[in-house]
Amino acid sequence: MRINRQNSKFVTSAANPASFINDGKPQIVLSGRSNVGKSSLINTVLSNGKLARTSSEPGKTIMVNYYSVDNKFYIVDLPGYGYAKRSDSHKKQFGSLTDSYLNKYGSPTFILQLIDLKVGPTGDDCMMLDWLSASGIPYAVVATKADKLNKTDREKNLKALATHPLLCDEEGVCNVDIIPFSSLKGEGKEEVFSLILSHVTESNNADKIH
Repeated sequence: MRINRQNSKFVTSAANPASFINDGKPQIVLSGRSNVGKSSLINTVLSNGKLARTSSEPGKTIMVNYYSVDNKFYIVDLPGYGYAKRSDSHKKQFGSLTDSYLNKYGSPTFILQLIDLKVGPTGDDCMMLDWLSASGIPYAVVATKADKLNKTDREKNLKALATHPLLCDEEGVCNVDIIPFSSLKGEGKEEVFSLILSHVTESNNADKIH
């Protein structure tokens, strides 16, 4: 499939399930804690530095944001989780929105679970990985901010991810793609985009069969 990644645009922000898009096009979902780098990944992978607004202050993504890529599929940015300064009522609101998208009214094709490579999986990340492993929805882990570690720590943290119990089978084999990523240096950009395209193509082929 040939995709012009620069022919991308912001479509809408959904504040409730009634605003979710369900038009049959594949939806590539970004999940992760606040300030893990979801907006930066969108801008880097789609080669458009101004497409998704980035912020130095976590907790800014409070709705489900849809981006159309060459009118062929969507990138769906879920609200970031784990922002400590957010009120309990807001946490419940955004958690409910994410739950509605993933479990009830959304149309996830493939999920990119972003984890800060320097921080490692947080408790909230582990909850999400546990849900992903049980969901049956294909997913991969993107280890963001890989440029912030020296070589020794980088290798140690990548090994820790690759051997994490929630990412491995009973024999300790990791069956999930883990892609080191740096929006600053562009590392992992093409690997992430290639993985996205493979799932978009697979989804489209499945639709044709049915």
